[in-house]
Amino acid sequence: MPARFEREKRWRGLEDRPRASRSTLVALVLASATLMTLDQQTGDRSPVEPVRAVVGSAFGPVETATAAVVRPFSAVPTWLRTKGSLRADIRELEAENAGLREQVAAAGYDRNRLAEFEGLTRAAADLGRALVPARVVAYGSAQSFSNTVTIDAGSEAGLRPDMTVVNDDGLVGRVLRVTERSATVLLLVDAESVVGARIGESMEIGFLKGRGELGHPGSLDLELVDDQVIPAQGDSVVSWGSDGAGPYVPGVPIGTVTEVYASVREQSQRAVIEPYVDFSALDVVGVIVPIGTASDRALVRADGSIG
Repeated sequence: MPARFEREKRWRGLEDRPRASRSTLVALVLASATLMTLDQQTGDRSPVEPVRAVVGSAFGPVETATAAVVRPFSAVPTWLRTKGSLRADIRELEAENAGLREQVAAAGYDRNRLAEFEGLTRAAADLGRALVPARVVAYGSAQSFSNTVTIDAGSEAGLRPDMTVVNDDGLVGRVLRVTERSATVLLLVDAESVVGARIGESMEIGFLKGRGELGHPGSLDLELVDDQVIPAQGDSVVSWGSDGAGPYVPGVPIGTVTEVYASVREQSQRAVIEPYVDFSALDVVGVIVPIGTASDRALVRADGSIG
């Protein structure tokens, strides 16, 4: 009998256990719903808030420590992407800086060239002459004359030999020979160059001879026709010539008198002229052509306009 009673008791315990589990689950669900309702309705004054704070205080350090341990591993893909992106940004910035450096380096050159072109238009207006603009592309040490330059305009631009060449400072030289697209210019300072000149103040005439000095200042020697005339230091000198005969048109500024020498034996006066033009830094020049000249490029008109 006792043994049978013990077996029946165990079977009743097994039958009551699922009922207890179901009752516990229902109680927990109801409690959770009640807490959620209270928490939503009361907000910051919720009775759950103290519990939430305690739990956060207890598990917060654990979460922080876990994140610190895991972060180096989880950040590896992001670090690799960031490093590659930084390299691309660096390459882009280096290219941009190189471009900016080139712009800065070229800015002064462009300003100088623009100033020379503007000066050429003023020179055309002052002289009342039409000009073919050209650029100096080579100095002629390898050519037949020691002091020559090559310009990028030729017969197609309306040029021919024995035309006067100027820039915004004054007389440069004359055209020596011409091809279709280029020309050789004999510079005023060449030792073989002889130019008729006139003292601006007294209007006395003479002849200028180059010394073959290309560097600035490249001095010129002036011998006056009248031996009794003594030019003064600072007197201006301009070209003396003929519009039709050439090779130099009259009235082009050349330079100023810096020194005067008297030769008792030869009974003559010689003046040293410092030219206005810096022959070692020639770039933009203009070739004086007759008005109405046909050219393959825009001309600087006698009034300074471009056409």
